[in-house]
Amino acid sequence: MSPKSIGRVMGALFLLAFVAYLTGGAMVEAARHVSTGALLMLVNSAAVVGIGVLALPVLRRHHEVSAYAYVTGRAIEAVSLAVGVVFLLLLVPIAEEHRSAGPDDTIFPALGRIAREGNDYAYQIAMIAAAVAGVLFCRVLLRARLVPRFMAIWGLVGYVVFLAGSMLEVVGQPVGLVLSIPGGLFEVGLGLLLVVKGFPASSASHEAARPVPA
Repeated sequence: MSPKSIGRVMGALFLLAFVAYLTGGAMVEAARHVSTGALLMLVNSAAVVGIGVLALPVLRRHHEVSAYAYVTGRAIEAVSLAVGVVFLLLLVPIAEEHRSAGPDDTIFPALGRIAREGNDYAYQIAMIAAAVAGVLFCRVLLRARLVPRFMAIWGLVGYVVFLAGSMLEVVGQPVGLVLSIPGGLFEVGLGLLLVVKGFPASSASHEAARPVPA
């Protein structure tokens, strides 16, 4: 595949991942069609892996370590999110057992809270991995000029803020949602940009073409 085609497929996967996880999470939160919502969240995990794999040949030509780190980070994100989905799926049998046991039984509500907390921790671990990988990704985008400069800088800042928010969530500070907004909007914007333009046809580094000053 050409860099342009790779970029367009990656852009579509960025948008698919965003819509799938947002829709699936909303369905689970509303306690409607939990299994369907969980399946959509798993679609997000598959899309995340696809993004990492597709990015590898493009990034590797500019910085090999960052390329493999990005793939690894996105794989950790996908696996952690999938583990979180397993916790959410446990809510279905827990709810059924609770209905059978009656409202006076307190163990099943407690198990439900544990399942939700397990999903929350898995999600934050996934977001930490995604943010670290994203910083490396945007660094390569900026240095190799694979996207407009403002877009790469936006991504760098957004992922750093996102990382801070996820780490604060782990220690009990509920600020992750607000601090995820810049990074989330960046991924939507990048997805749209890549769908339209893809990556530059030539993936050779612009910096390598610059004359070395005497």
